Amino acid sequence: MAMGLKKRRRIRLIAGGAVLLAAATALMGYGLRDGIEFFRSPSQMTEHPPREGERFRLGGLVEEGSVLRGAGEEISFTVTDGGASQPVVYSGILPDLFREGQGVIATGRMENGTFVATEVLARHDESYMPKEVADALKEQGVFRYGGGVDPEPGS
Repeated sequence: MAMGLKKRRRIRLIAGGAVLLAAATALMGYGLRDGIEFFRSPSQMTEHPPREGERFRLGGLVEEGSVLRGAGEEISFTVTDGGASQPVVYSGILPDLFREGQGVIATGRMENGTFVATEVLARHDESYMPKEVADALKEQGVFRYGGGVDPEPGS
């Protein structure tokens, strides 16, 4: 039984489309490989340590009494979620709202047991906490709503 010409064309068209879709997906994954940054809390880092040099975001609260200013723009502090703490080093100008006891998200890499931040973000007003940080703090039972406002709309 011979396959019809229309049926062969349809099969080739579908196979060609599948190959193009796979190639496009592979190219997107390759292009985004360095742009994807995962969020971790200090407790998650303790449970599943990141690879040396892996780029990710660390979030939690700036631990009270942990901020130390070094020479120039270098600053070190500790980020905690109540269950674990992680030392952080940053060289640069910190946001105006950065202070002890406040929520923070830092982007960077682990180097010799210390998180070396390339960017530090602080919460932008008294009632806002980044969702990732709020969720991590809730898991540890130390989350407190700022000014009585729920940071998650609709909850």
